[in-house]
Amino acid sequence: MNNLNRMCSLFLVLSSVFMFSACGGDSNSGNNSDSFYKENDEFKIDVSLADDYIESDPNLEEVKGSTIYWLSYYDVNPINNQDRSVALSLFEEKYGGKVEYISCTSENKFDVLASRILSGDPVDMFPYEWEALPNGVVKNQYQPLDDYIDFEDDIWDGMEDILDMYEYKGSHYVVPYNIATPLVITYSRSMCEENGLPDPYELYEEGKWDWDVFMDMMTTFVSNARDDETRYGINGWFGQAMIQSTGETVINYDGEKFSNNIKSPQIESAENVMEEIMKRKLYDPEWNGYLKSDGSTLFFAMSDWALSDSNIQNDSDPDINEEGFVESNDIMVVPFPKSPDADKYYLNCNFGAKMLVKNSENGAAVGAYIRCERLASIIDEYVADSRQKALIPERNAGGVLKKYVTEEQYDALCEYSDPANITPVFDFGYGMGSRMLDDGEYTYDTRGIMNNITTALLNGDKDSWAVVRDEWSSVIDEIIKEYNET
Repeated sequence: MNNLNRMCSLFLVLSSVFMFSACGGDSNSGNNSDSFYKENDEFKIDVSLADDYIESDPNLEEVKGSTIYWLSYYDVNPINNQDRSVALSLFEEKYGGKVEYISCTSENKFDVLASRILSGDPVDMFPYEWEALPNGVVKNQYQPLDDYIDFEDDIWDGMEDILDMYEYKGSHYVVPYNIATPLVITYSRSMCEENGLPDPYELYEEGKWDWDVFMDMMTTFVSNARDDETRYGINGWFGQAMIQSTGETVINYDGEKFSNNIKSPQIESAENVMEEIMKRKLYDPEWNGYLKSDGSTLFFAMSDWALSDSNIQNDSDPDINEEGFVESNDIMVVPFPKSPDADKYYLNCNFGAKMLVKNSENGAAVGAYIRCERLASIIDEYVADSRQKALIPERNAGGVLKKYVTEEQYDALCEYSDPANITPVFDFGYGMGSRMLDDGEYTYDTRGIMNNITTALLNGDKDSWAVVRDEWSSVIDEIIKEYNET
């Protein structure tokens, strides 16, 4: 595999995000029956490309002919006009396996999972979400995958640090096979130029894209507003990325015990920046879901799934080349800026992964399916086909352009989503139950601690990090104690 494809392979899920506009980063979580590329799909999956990898699987004979019972709110099997994924094609054609779908809703998925485990009804595989680790493991809902996946296999090259990051009590319950839904900053190049501001992507390439220049650009942009004009520096969701851009996590884990890191000076610095953003009135609290086209907001922060909507809002009739792709436009993306004290960029993202359910006797088959997902992410031809699909603009049945991503944007996202360039961050705090993560009615008193830490200052719920920190630090200690004693 060449270097470019290795970079893009770690970001393979991007193609599915743009194809399905799904917020979760999984490659099979959407349904667009009237999309342009679905009606003109000429991409054929050559499963023979994976022959050497499949034949070297020591579990091949055991897995042959297996049926995996997959419990989820989405089906990995194609429905309506969907493509069959590379991973499913490999599993079906090379292992002779199949996936039996067990339907649930996003709201009741954990209740259904617990019920089926308790009753002994078959269920083998379940989608990974933050709730899984450590909370789902502590609840005895999952089992480790170490006996079914060889982490020394070179297919896992480049993922070693990420795999280690997810190790819990010496075992791998979560095995990420690619990077998903990174948070990005979307902006207009022309708007930067008109306001005498540098291009953030160029700053990133030079290693100069940090909080200081980020704040300076927003402050200058807002100060340039006419008397009859209201301007903001940023809109969207970025509090979590702000904290993780320090490389720090709220909950630390040393392989045996959790510890409370909320008093970290680096986290305090990130919170102080958010406090300053509010004091300078740089943050637009209105929810839009894309970069506004009216020139009122400099930056829009959101996971990559929102990029295509920003493209449409700002240029609904782009130039399309002979290949059927949009090469470039005024809209560009850049990762969240780093702390001035950080020696590298840290990425706020999720990961593609699937869980092996407790009491399942199909661990080898689930491990094989995860192996197929990884192969879909690293074999050059599969990666290239995925890129081609992602770049074909999506139209509705009437031919109206619905969404698109440019070649330049896609390749930039691949570039900075390479762990060799940016270090992903995972915080166990998001997997410590409802008190830590629950949204509740999304008020300061009802939502989870991790959400309050990342949103309270931006939302104006509190005006001081010291207040937020002191209100929740002892509660975090109590929660950690429960997990450490389990």
